[in-house]
Amino acid sequence: MHTTTRTTSALAALVFSLSPALSYAIDSAPATLAPQNSMPAARSAPLQPFPAVKAEEYKEADVWGRIRTGYAIPDLDNDLVAKNITWYSTRPDYLARTSARASRYLYYVVQELEKRNMPTELALLPIIESAFNPQANSSANAAGMWQFVPGTGRDFNLKQNMFKDERRGVMASTDAALTYLQRLYGMFGDWQLALAAYNWGEGNVQRVIKRNQALGKPTDFESLSELMPAETRNYVPKLQAVKNIISNPAHYGVSLPVIDNQPYFTAVDKTSDIDLTIAAQLAELSVDEFKALNPQFKRPVITGDEQTKILLPHENAAKFQLNLAQWGHALSTWTTHKITSARESIASLASRFHTTPEVIREANNIPARSRLKAGSTILVPKTSASVGNDIAENVIDNAVVAFEADRDPAKRKPMTNAQKFKARAAAAIANIKSRVSHKHNNG
Repeated sequence: MHTTTRTTSALAALVFSLSPALSYAIDSAPATLAPQNSMPAARSAPLQPFPAVKAEEYKEADVWGRIRTGYAIPDLDNDLVAKNITWYSTRPDYLARTSARASRYLYYVVQELEKRNMPTELALLPIIESAFNPQANSSANAAGMWQFVPGTGRDFNLKQNMFKDERRGVMASTDAALTYLQRLYGMFGDWQLALAAYNWGEGNVQRVIKRNQALGKPTDFESLSELMPAETRNYVPKLQAVKNIISNPAHYGVSLPVIDNQPYFTAVDKTSDIDLTIAAQLAELSVDEFKALNPQFKRPVITGDEQTKILLPHENAAKFQLNLAQWGHALSTWTTHKITSARESIASLASRFHTTPEVIREANNIPARSRLKAGSTILVPKTSASVGNDIAENVIDNAVVAFEADRDPAKRKPMTNAQKFKARAAAAIANIKSRVSHKHNNG
């Protein structure tokens, strides 16, 4: 466990403890004040520093307070900010749901921002991007808490394969997003323009900067925003609106849940392939809670080498290790099978691997009324021959599932009268058998 604390002056600690509003006033003040007279420094009495406060004696009350202490992006104050403040502040249920999701991730994001000496209000950006939902998808195929599109995700080493999509991974996507934001700030030297570029693309922002430069016009965000699409024009004001609400929630009639200023999760090594449901069981977590911390895993088995880790709440990590040591069964019940012929139907595969077509479709996200193409690699239940074998790394990296629509029933030839009669007769017999079986089973 790594708990981050901050050393500050005794006076600042006292003032912060009085109220969030006073804390924000301190945060917004200049780091140093200009002298009130022109007396040379040599003739001034030496300043006595406040006594140092030990780290364990001062710690922000919760993560919201910790975020406020690190605000560093210049404020906007315009009609769009006011409009977005009204939107968020009049939707307490939305903020409550978003805060509940954020409570799992926010400490980690703030900690990573502080390590890089970045403005901590950037921790609020996933509220704008995804409402802190790592399973969020956009119409542009952006995914995850930080909403990476596939290409940008690959640019920042976020793996995307059949088994996982690191655009959704809490730690991987946060690292990529902060690296990207740092690069954009280095490019523009302005956090507001960096944010606009994060939303719209750096090339587009560079283009409108050059346009205004050529016309002798200013190139700050507000001066350029009229040249941006509506989504980008609203992007920075939205962040400013959330920032204002977090600064002084009571002023806007908002009640924020307390999010403890301590790590929510820890990373745990996995020893071999493990079913997602078994991992959740060993950690004594519901599958939904396990998925909330490990949303990058797309299949019912977690594959990969020793670099693949799972995230668990601290109290559950110890339970996981203890239960794992006592587990006397196979950790993974899945392996892969490559389709070599179009003759391999899902029904025939189900029979071969002693399962049902529905299980194969669900494990591989195969839509109904579709069939697999030759060359596809799919998950199938392990047989006695494959028990104990992990899925190979080259399969993980290269496996693809390709399917096509099954033959369209609407394009089939019309049934003859004889075929219709046989179909009705078969359906009637099946119905009678079903009723007899039901009566027998419940008799």
